[in-house]
Amino acid sequence: MSSDMRKGLPAVEVRDSPLHGLGVFATRRIKKGTRVLEYLGERVSHFEADRRYDDKNENDNHTFLFIVDERTVIDAGVDGNDARFVNHACEPNCESVIENRRVFIEAIADIEPGEELTYDYQIQREADDPPDVDVIFACRCGAKSCRGTMLWPAPARSRRSPERRARRR
Repeated sequence: MSSDMRKGLPAVEVRDSPLHGLGVFATRRIKKGTRVLEYLGERVSHFEADRRYDDKNENDNHTFLFIVDERTVIDAGVDGNDARFVNHACEPNCESVIENRRVFIEAIADIEPGEELTYDYQIQREADDPPDVDVIFACRCGAKSCRGTMLWPAPARSRRSPERRARRR
């Protein structure tokens, strides 16, 4: 056990992020496989989560909602902890793990002090998404494999130009 762990020093801190707003950063080395944080907040139904954000501007992507299962959503905007500030990245160093209806943020790579913790949000697309939904949920991670959006899966793109598609009809 490291001396930092014996002293009870936290593994992470929240501060300004170059990715988006606030982020969670390692204060000491975190080994791959470590459960760093549990995503905490009020547990509500999907109906209640939707109701809470009904009046929200559709161009505002900022919420602290995490879907646990078909019945439960965690709203970390109410009684949430630092896990709500872990930002999205397309090449993350963490992943979300749901176990026994609890959500954990787990390191999938060694994380060095000062490094920002990230996971892939994989936000689902909805039939009623606005046309500019990819802009609303734009990703700023800067990874080589960045898909440009926090949404998953990325929209399928045809390899043929519109003119070639039109000729094939």
